[in-house]
Amino acid sequence: MAKTAVVTGATGFLGRQVLQVFSSAGWKAIGTGYSRANPPTLHKIDLSDADAVRSLLDEIKYDTLFHEHCNSHQLTTRWGAANRFPDKCDQDPDGARRINVEATQHLAQACNTHSALLIYISTDYVFPGRPGEAPYEVEADPEPTNLYGQTKRDGERAILEITQDTALGVILRVPVLYGKANQPSESAVNILLDAVWKAQENGAQVKMDHYAQRYPTNTEDVAHVCLDVAIKYLDAKDERQSLPKLLQFSSEDRHTKYEICKLLADIMGLPLAGMIAIGADPNASVQRPYDTHLSTKALQDVGISVRTQDFEAWWRREVKAYRK
Repeated sequence: MAKTAVVTGATGFLGRQVLQVFSSAGWKAIGTGYSRANPPTLHKIDLSDADAVRSLLDEIKYDTLFHEHCNSHQLTTRWGAANRFPDKCDQDPDGARRINVEATQHLAQACNTHSALLIYISTDYVFPGRPGEAPYEVEADPEPTNLYGQTKRDGERAILEITQDTALGVILRVPVLYGKANQPSESAVNILLDAVWKAQENGAQVKMDHYAQRYPTNTEDVAHVCLDVAIKYLDAKDERQSLPKLLQFSSEDRHTKYEICKLLADIMGLPLAGMIAIGADPNASVQRPYDTHLSTKALQDVGISVRTQDFEAWWRREVKAYRK
């Protein structure tokens, strides 16, 4: 009998890929969303409503629940599966905690009740990213530098505490993501295409960060890792307690945002004279870490592939869709 996976935020940037990958692998994949959910294809649910979450999950016989970040479109309309963008968290700290922490608690409790595996997507921003510290192993001490990272760390703690006796919770930390998008603004990487075009305007002086180190990772690769984790942990059954509860996945492709813009401009044959590379801004409202590169050793140790698509090669294939 095919296994069943529930995917929160299935209308979002990563959620769509996870839903597709699980479905392609023969699973019954059930998605939830809010602002763009279209019943009955996707269940519309507000994850901050504990009673609604409990009611929906009581109706579904599921083996795995995947809980992921939402995308920028959801952030401009209503809180989605989890708040991914640091600036949005600071604008609504109470809302960030309701979704990134309290909703995560509700889902972890439901998974315990139904003996289902919860795969929780966390972030590299749980680490401080000071120069010289990366790559971070899973056992490194988290020390978030902004509210977003702190709420995601609190979500991690909630899962580890609630599922400690059942071994039904696993956390997968990932960095900034890119991939197939309905619109560039869904991703902090894809949206840089808009910045490249903005830099083509007469008199443009687009400022772009050339300090923080990024390791953009493709959503399709993350989705395949989630599938591999689900299979590995569900098959382990009674031996699941011996498997690590914290995992990390990341590409090794390293770029600043300015370097990404330069690469995209080169691919499209565009100049970048209208963009100005800038260093760290100590007065920024949200402080972002310098380098939070994640070690993938824990995944490799349990036999899961950490192979990723080449960043430049992917964009050389895909960027034609964004030509104007």
